[in-house]
Amino acid sequence: MPSNHTESMKDLLETESELFALAVALAQAGHRYTCPTPLTIERVNSRPENRWARDVAGVFGWSRSFREGVVPHAVMRAMQAAGVLLADADGWRSRVRASTLDGALYLHSAYPTTAPDAVFFGPDTYRYVREIRWLLAQRTRPVRRAVDIGCGAGPGALTIARACPDALVRATDVNPAALLMTRVNARVAGIRNVQTQVSDLLRDVPGQYDLIVANPPYMRDMAGRAYRDGGGALGEGIALTIARTAPQRLAPGGSLLLYTGVAMVNGADAFLEAIRLQLADSGMSWSYEETDPDVFGEELDTPAYAGAERIATVVLRVDAAAG
Repeated sequence: MPSNHTESMKDLLETESELFALAVALAQAGHRYTCPTPLTIERVNSRPENRWARDVAGVFGWSRSFREGVVPHAVMRAMQAAGVLLADADGWRSRVRASTLDGALYLHSAYPTTAPDAVFFGPDTYRYVREIRWLLAQRTRPVRRAVDIGCGAGPGALTIARACPDALVRATDVNPAALLMTRVNARVAGIRNVQTQVSDLLRDVPGQYDLIVANPPYMRDMAGRAYRDGGGALGEGIALTIARTAPQRLAPGGSLLLYTGVAMVNGADAFLEAIRLQLADSGMSWSYEETDPDVFGEELDTPAYAGAERIATVVLRVDAAAG
């Protein structure tokens, strides 16, 4: 089984129409796939019977090599046109995957996501979208302007756009390949109120927003992959910057939802302690919840996390006064 997909996504930036055609072909083929953790994919793919894909999900979900006849001819032609079909021994493999969430299909990077510009999708994505749906159900004020910081494949932005069809939803990312995937995924879903823009957090987008959401990278990644490396001592850097700056961009009555991860050291949540005083003096209401006490446990074996006892996911919500 190929163990190293290092191809950059940069050469796909001019193939938006072809990637859209591929996504449509996959949808028409009935493709469905729930994306697990990389460690789960590694374990399942290591079973001898999974050396070769036997169906479309094996190719576009599990990122297995495949032989002729496994995928429909229409999908094979679309792969060739989009430049995602790669020769592999006496078969092929795909440079992209497609996962499903809420019945919608999302193109993103193939496993393993080793390229610096890989586009992430995984269990955190499902949790993030669930939190967005919950917040939207709680809000009583309309959302007219929203932004998803670090949109990746676009699930956050598309969830908001689908629920708030009259809103302008900006999807921002530093990775042009992520914005490409977001545009393709929005087209497949028939969503027209999402605009993509290259931006480092909110630096290059103007104005105030009724809703700001973010699921930033929160790991300490020695390879420096943009989708995974959160900076700081233990991956908290980007999340801290968002927590400090995004509330200033909320419109009256606006909300920030920040889904991130925290490395716990000696029982302490350093991220919460860092933002507690700032939020206490902001005049805004806020809430903070630990939503999963133990994720990415394998990282505790790495030197970067030698002092950590667990990594938890948390959700910060900040609400501006109605004015």
